[in-house]
Amino acid sequence: MKIYKINKYIMKQNKNNHCHKKNKIKSDIRNNILKTLKKKFPEKIFILQKNLTNSITIWINRKDLIDIIYFIKKINKPYIMLYDLHGIDERLRIHRNNLPKADFCVFYHILLIKQNKDLIFKIALKEKDLKIPSLTKIFINSNWYERETWEMFGIKFTGHPNLTNILMPKTWIGYPLRKNHPSRATELDYFILTKEKEKLEMSSLTFNPDEWGLKKIDDKKQNYMFLNFGPNHPSAHGVFRIILQLSGEKIINCIPDIGYHHRGAEKIAERQTWHGYIPYTDRIEYLGGCINEMPYILAIEKIAKIKIPKRAQTIRIMLSELFRINSHLLYISTFIQDLGAITPIFLAFTDRQKIYNIIEEITGARMHPAWFRIGGVAKDLPKNWNKLLKEFLIWIPKRLNMYINASLNNKIIIQRSKGIAKYNQKEALSWGVTGAGLRATGINFDIRKDRPYSGYENFDFQIPIGDGTSDAYTRVILKMEELYQSLNILTQCLNYMPEGLYKAEHPLTTPPIKNKTLKHIETLIHHFIQMSWGPILPPEESLQMIEATKGINSYYIISDGNATSYRTRIRTPSFPHLQQIPSVINGSLISDLIVYLGSIDFVMSDVDR
Repeated sequence: MKIYKINKYIMKQNKNNHCHKKNKIKSDIRNNILKTLKKKFPEKIFILQKNLTNSITIWINRKDLIDIIYFIKKINKPYIMLYDLHGIDERLRIHRNNLPKADFCVFYHILLIKQNKDLIFKIALKEKDLKIPSLTKIFINSNWYERETWEMFGIKFTGHPNLTNILMPKTWIGYPLRKNHPSRATELDYFILTKEKEKLEMSSLTFNPDEWGLKKIDDKKQNYMFLNFGPNHPSAHGVFRIILQLSGEKIINCIPDIGYHHRGAEKIAERQTWHGYIPYTDRIEYLGGCINEMPYILAIEKIAKIKIPKRAQTIRIMLSELFRINSHLLYISTFIQDLGAITPIFLAFTDRQKIYNIIEEITGARMHPAWFRIGGVAKDLPKNWNKLLKEFLIWIPKRLNMYINASLNNKIIIQRSKGIAKYNQKEALSWGVTGAGLRATGINFDIRKDRPYSGYENFDFQIPIGDGTSDAYTRVILKMEELYQSLNILTQCLNYMPEGLYKAEHPLTTPPIKNKTLKHIETLIHHFIQMSWGPILPPEESLQMIEATKGINSYYIISDGNATSYRTRIRTPSFPHLQQIPSVINGSLISDLIVYLGSIDFVMSDVDR
């Protein structure tokens, strides 16, 4: 078996890093955390919730939130991250399994990097008292999450510095993720544009620096100006706007403005069947393709208790790594393009076409295959899949070397990006950075290694790590190294593809294996029910993280025993990465902002969902 070596550009491979945990976490960590909390707060109430999230889920009182979160952060410094924060409308939920009474709840998902373990705290709220203290003074990245939760559920976070709309327009009426809010436009009243509505919408677009929290400058010796960067600018990498306050070309302050790409994917999940929602997952981060299907499918399979055949697991990994290479090639080439070199992006599209040829041969589609299924994949591999993959594995290493020698070794590119947009481990964790941006700071945390899924534990590959400071150049170089490691994984898929079924023989597998529907009446019945009503999952909560192309992506799913999801929370990496922009780029030049944006590796569909 041919294994590609990590080339000389790798920054560091620290196998003894405290975050790299290959062994499973000991079962007593849950008890230790509970004992620690009860010892510190003997008078407070802690209700442990059992579920399939693989996390320690605890319900606590609202008045105790700040004290408990502050204590948890203090004893786990510095390797702790507020991974996610959002809400749930509990009013129509039937199966609550003796949980505290609640009309709504807010959950706080905390990632303990050192222990490789998760903590989820939940707060029960009544509809007439939807107020909860803000965590912005403890976790700075809670800012955007609290704003999103406020506009989606109407839950007010007291003490928040700027509790305003973030994804929805200022004139929006209603709270989209509440259960009484329609999920289809056809369920809303007819829209009639009047002069009053037009005037209101236009006035809401008027730029007022005070509304954006921009600094007031009284120094008459300095000339300050505001610059609207985006949402239609090639270096904004999508419909993304940044409001800049400038002194010459120096950035005094900047405000990222998102929401132009919002499509309500979490709301749509509540109306589609479990099987019917699969195509939507491809489009959350449209460059990741099948990678985005993985966390959704795995979370469902936990609830359904489906054991996946090894062949199906390996096929999923192969498709995921093909999409990872495809996404990384676009990222690296557009980064180089942002710095002024045009040729590499045309070369990258040639290489990406070869990957799409393989994906199309296997799945029948290209960018959005919707090819993973509950229980496996849609079909078995075609006869010539190995020939196409082998040709690609011979072709691509020489091309990667060309990108490095011709572009990434270019002195101008190095001077423009090395040392630009730097941040350290503490800053990365405080903003919720994951993926290569986190690993560039020297923290060795990759879900494929630390929490293996779909059989990744059976593959031999390494995780490129930075030397302690994440800058634009380091982030790009690490992504280049990840390409070589993905090639290692694909080589192993090529040489050691298991035999066996491509889909599990389980009643909730969607759809059942086709040729068996012609022979077994029960299989035919399952096929009919799943294609008409959809599979019905037992009531349960499930969470699955995966290492996506841009960082950690996860699906938190609640089933209430129906054919559709009660609540689907999609945590994407690009959302917190864009929130970090002002803290990194303030005080730099506009040209540095272009370099920084190119090095983040984001797409707006991953931000706005």
